[in-house]
Amino acid sequence: MSNLRIFAVNRKKISSLHYFNNMCSSKIRASLKRLKLHVLLGRNYSSLPGLMGNDIKSLHSIINPPIAKIRNIGIMAHIDAGKTTTTERILYYSGYTRSLGDVDDGDTVTDFMAQERERGITIQSAAVTFDWKGYRINLIDTPGHVDFTLEVERCLRVLDGAVAVFDASAGVEAQTLTVWRQADKHKVPRICFLNKMDKIGASFNYAVESIREKLKAKPLLLQLPIGEGKAFKGVVDIVSKEKLLWNPNSDDGKDFERKPLLEMSDPKLLKETTEARNALIEQVADLDDEFADLVLGEFSENFDLLPAEKLQTALRRVTLAQTAVPVLCGSALKNKGVQPLLDAITMYLPSPEERNYEFLQWYKGDLCALAFKVLHDKQRGPLVFMRIYSGMIKPQTAIHNINGNCTERISRLLLPFADQHIEIPLLTAGNIALTVGLKHTATGDTIVSSKSSALAASRRARREGEKKQKENNETERLLLAGVEIPEPVFFCTIEPPSMAKQPDLDHALKCLQREDPSLKVKLDPDSGQTVLCGMGELHIEIIHDRIKREYGLETYLGPLQVAYREAILNSVRATDTLDRTLGDKRHLVTVELEAKPMETASLLPVIEYAASVAGDLSQASREAFENGVHSACLQGPLLGSPVQDVAVTLHSLVIHPGTSTTMISACVSRCLQKALKKADKQILEPLMNLEVTVSRDYLSPVLADLAQRRGNIQEIQSRQDNKVVIGFVPLAETMGYSTVLRTLTSGSATFALELSNYQAMNPQDQSTLLSQRHGLS
Repeated sequence: MSNLRIFAVNRKKISSLHYFNNMCSSKIRASLKRLKLHVLLGRNYSSLPGLMGNDIKSLHSIINPPIAKIRNIGIMAHIDAGKTTTTERILYYSGYTRSLGDVDDGDTVTDFMAQERERGITIQSAAVTFDWKGYRINLIDTPGHVDFTLEVERCLRVLDGAVAVFDASAGVEAQTLTVWRQADKHKVPRICFLNKMDKIGASFNYAVESIREKLKAKPLLLQLPIGEGKAFKGVVDIVSKEKLLWNPNSDDGKDFERKPLLEMSDPKLLKETTEARNALIEQVADLDDEFADLVLGEFSENFDLLPAEKLQTALRRVTLAQTAVPVLCGSALKNKGVQPLLDAITMYLPSPEERNYEFLQWYKGDLCALAFKVLHDKQRGPLVFMRIYSGMIKPQTAIHNINGNCTERISRLLLPFADQHIEIPLLTAGNIALTVGLKHTATGDTIVSSKSSALAASRRARREGEKKQKENNETERLLLAGVEIPEPVFFCTIEPPSMAKQPDLDHALKCLQREDPSLKVKLDPDSGQTVLCGMGELHIEIIHDRIKREYGLETYLGPLQVAYREAILNSVRATDTLDRTLGDKRHLVTVELEAKPMETASLLPVIEYAASVAGDLSQASREAFENGVHSACLQGPLLGSPVQDVAVTLHSLVIHPGTSTTMISACVSRCLQKALKKADKQILEPLMNLEVTVSRDYLSPVLADLAQRRGNIQEIQSRQDNKVVIGFVPLAETMGYSTVLRTLTSGSATFALELSNYQAMNPQDQSTLLSQRHGLS
């Protein structure tokens, strides 16, 4: 408790921060009368649980729980499956909000950006901390829109478990597959929640089958719905053979009753549940040897005698081993099935100590954390979200950033509640914290207590048998690999209202890039304009909107351009000589090189050296040559797009003594550009995976429109009463597709796009594109 006295000291500091419109102070009564906490929250938090009847809980009651009681989880799904609504219900039932937020009303806790509230979608992942039945849960609500896939990726990097939310009427959708693959990559155990069971067309069996077929996962049914669509009124708990019925007159879903299934009152439902439970026991026994021995030994005659606790323990082991996924169902919007989902999160998803992180043994309890997200706050500057893997963090302590090789000081430590935060005195391993005062830390940086701590960890890692020649670099790579950032596919120019505002625009873009690494900003060397590169139309539109709202800049966007690439079709050789005299120094370089196409796809040029020159080149000359090759490949001869799938071989490099490496790079770059111009060339365009869900009535006009857009239809599947068109379409042809699709189908169809690969354009389309670019058509 003495640790908490820091709040009294910080009282004046905190109360001076008017970050939110509403501020409320909360006093912890009874034995904590001396302690006054000023909480920066828009909603009212009053006391510790149990001190007053219906009061909202205080986050301070769970500042540092035992690590076994912590759950770091994410909610992930396809767009519009109900992730944010589910989060909102979880917060309400756990006692952290007084009212039920609604995405359509724009008053949810986790969708706090103006753009999210207007559009009813999640753009940034928001972190929320709350407790449930003695467990601390750090929950992250992630976006489902394909333009914001990176947000999902960087959050899964730090989570221990995930809840995959499905629309029960649609089952597995396009973006569900993407987030599921991301969770597989990071080996995150997960449970499934079939949401929208009250929706017309909802089908429990169809959704479960789609998980089995499309995700290649083994679903373990822990619940059965009582009714579907409008008739949905509750769920059956298969493990305990009880039914959970929600009171139809209750406005908020808090009022539900749990009754054992009886032969007299529910003979049909009991029979169905018993069969489902027996099937579940057999499934789990197939996957878990310890449980199989138990079942075959004591309970082989009658599965009904198997205690629910034994089955739950085995289910937990199977979930953590990721050999199967528990499946629950409900309707978040209608407030049904959320409390059992919370119980399942605490029961089946892992605590931080149950995840195996190899690097922890090297730290021996010292601080090791990963910065996985950066936000910019007008009052407090950069806010850095951190996952603490070992050790603890306190305010006013110095930390060392391995990636940036710099030491910074944490001024304050906050507990995240979406966009509202509470100051705390320390945070231990397994938690997710929000730090203030780190000016240079970016997404993906590894944070340790000091440089000496990092070196000690590196020495331990070497002793464990790591590759000795790599030393510290090997440790850093293994330690906490950053997030893989996808290549942008759209770009456009952005201009400030006047040249006087250019520095403000540069500052805004720098801040936004630290928050969102998938946004790239570059300078066009020919026009001097600033170019924004993003993941899609919506991504760039949101960035433009944020610059206007958050930084007060009325910027102008140029037309959206597609990020094409170029490739060569045949081998070419070229020679070039650069002879310059600068002052009294002569710089003379002669280079001969060969460029040839590669069969395997490679974004960066592959650099080779002929046998005649390989032994004679100094390290500085090699680096100068490679720099020249890379800069030449940034702008191809056709459109000025990057050149890919090219191998460059150096045959001869003659350097006059005293020639600078800059001149060598310039000569190599000019020589390679000459070679690329001589070669036969082709343009590669981004090809998108497309999935359109449309009713049978509108299928023909949708297919006709896709044919006009150079679409290639792979298959047409049936999903309930709808048809799902799956195929490929060039990105250039998808501009404004959402508006056209709405018009064609009277607003009933939905679609999802995802980058597939780059594909060569046919000669006719290529010549049309070049004519358009050169202003000839």
